Amino acid sequence: MADLVYPPVIVAARGAFAGLGLTLDVRGGANIPRTGGAVLAINHVSYLDFIFAGLGAHESRRYVRFMAKDSIWKNPVAGPLMRGMKHIPVDREAGAESFRVALDSLAKGEVVGIFPEATISRSFELKEFKSGAPRLAMDAGVPLVPVVLWGTQRMMTKGRPRDFSRGKAVSVTVGTAFDVPKGSDVDKVNDDLHVTMAAMLEDAVARYPQRPSGPDDTWWLPARHGGTAPTLEEATRMDRLELLERAKRHTD
Repeated sequence: MADLVYPPVIVAARGAFAGLGLTLDVRGGANIPRTGGAVLAINHVSYLDFIFAGLGAHESRRYVRFMAKDSIWKNPVAGPLMRGMKHIPVDREAGAESFRVALDSLAKGEVVGIFPEATISRSFELKEFKSGAPRLAMDAGVPLVPVVLWGTQRMMTKGRPRDFSRGKAVSVTVGTAFDVPKGSDVDKVNDDLHVTMAAMLEDAVARYPQRPSGPDDTWWLPARHGGTAPTLEEATRMDRLELLERAKRHTD
């Protein structure tokens, strides 16, 4: 079935990028295979990451079917778009079904995008990875491709006001694919993926062409790079507190 929704959404996104005066640096797009299934493992620093991660696949002329929390499908505007672009809803209480749907998409030769951290990193560094990405790649017999985004957090991220002022830079880096043969040690592959993506992220931060405009604009840089974002340990504590408060609201 032809993709009727995805192409106009891409055109609209490109128009928005131009309107915002974004400087886009997309590298390594050729690492995504032009045919057949593939799993993209993507870091998560912004609510807009799925939009920009898809740019990495444009050189190979592929559409990415993203796995995302099912609540988005309930939105009257985003829901129809998500369905039209054949993205994959994830119910965190019943993850087996979304895994099955993703496997089916991969078997049909689709490219599936997954965020191994599951939620946005408040520190903008890599959190612990869930093992779904290497498991999908192994079970489907397709390559696992690391993708790292940087700069998207400056527009729309957790705990910060939106900022769509003009002239920001965004980088998308696609790394070399991992082969995940049947019987692989998935935990080992996941660890290797994390190490690889951490190195890619360090490189993306180092070559990012913009710096904070002043003391009040250092929030989007990791603490290790002189910014005022929470450390990874502080961000982990914040995530745990948020989960506890959410659970308490459900029981009250």
